[in-house]
Amino acid sequence: MTAVSPGQSVLLDEHACKHLIQVLRLRAEAPFILFNGEGQAWQARLENPDKRNATAIIETALPDNPESPLHTHLGLGISKGERMDYAIQKAVELGVSEITPLSTRYSMVKLDDKRKDKRHRHWQGIIIGACEQCGRNRLPILHPAIDNTRWLNQLDSELKLMLDPIASQHLSQQVEQPRSVGLYIGPEGGLSEEEVRQAGQAGFSGIQLGPRVLRTETAVVAALAAVQMKWGDLT
Repeated sequence: MTAVSPGQSVLLDEHACKHLIQVLRLRAEAPFILFNGEGQAWQARLENPDKRNATAIIETALPDNPESPLHTHLGLGISKGERMDYAIQKAVELGVSEITPLSTRYSMVKLDDKRKDKRHRHWQGIIIGACEQCGRNRLPILHPAIDNTRWLNQLDSELKLMLDPIASQHLSQQVEQPRSVGLYIGPEGGLSEEEVRQAGQAGFSGIQLGPRVLRTETAVVAALAAVQMKWGDLT
């Protein structure tokens, strides 16, 4: 969305119309916040709503909603449908900066190029919806799904952590204050011994979050909440 000014009328897309009219059940003249996913947001008013079309009347510009001071990049093994959707949704709510879906040995979902494009569009919709729900004005970056080995070797986060239920190290033992954290979390079947070894060679430290083995979607929530409380903006 290009820059807008007070009093300007903006045509909303079909997704925004559905969210405002069918999900939130807003009526004409109802106030709402319009954002562009790049840090800009405006107080707006709904005009001429129907199921597929509506316009927003811009009233005032709002200050940028600050992102977490901790930059987090989640590398997540691709899991089945609702589990992956849930993990991405909650990662956005917990302030994740970047997400890369990963093909791993035990991933139960294998994607060809056509399905990768379709799932990418679907996951992008999940991210937009999560931002609308939690009030984030900036969309986290969703990278194309790639092989986990490529991601391991190209990640440039200052601190690299891999969730491993049999690791001897705990997050509480991490004493440095990083500006960026890469989180590596496997799919439903976990990571293979070879994948764990490769991660170690790429500079990842294995950590566990407690005595219980977590489902992949639970692990995402627990890990991001933990690092945001330790180094980010959760209090």
